[in-house]
Amino acid sequence: MVQTEAHAPENAHYRQLREFIHKHRDTPGPLIQVLHRAQEIFGYLPQEVQDFVAREMNIPHSEVFSVVTFYNFFRTEPIGDHIINVCLGTACHVKGAGQLLDALADELDVQVGGTTEDRFYTLSTARCFGACGLAPAMMIDEEVFGKLTPEKARKVVREFRKQSEK
Repeated sequence: MVQTEAHAPENAHYRQLREFIHKHRDTPGPLIQVLHRAQEIFGYLPQEVQDFVAREMNIPHSEVFSVVTFYNFFRTEPIGDHIINVCLGTACHVKGAGQLLDALADELDVQVGGTTEDRFYTLSTARCFGACGLAPAMMIDEEVFGKLTPEKARKVVREFRKQSEK
């Protein structure tokens, strides 16, 4: 089936999103809820998904785009299978979180917010995740690693990858 701007793609993800939109269409202010669901389904909100949401909700594309780009929890690019968060809270900052972040950006060849070419890691930051006694700290997914140096942080991401490949 040839896709055109006037016709939505026909696959399970789009059908699932269409059902969600129709079910919540009459809910007050459903756009954020719909975009959250779309991101759960697709992993991020590429332009074609934003266009689909606008068409299905009968709202301007600009409205969808404005919401997607205003809130930092929406992503327009795919993310990695594993999220590395470097804590930038006060304790971590004072104890060298900036150097950890620089070392990881160098190790992964990405900037903050970037995803490795193989989509294994996305490098991110957080204000604090309550591990101040372990400063400087980072998390990979939900696992906390603390009392890090730049070289230890590099080693952690290498070892985590090795363990995940087994």
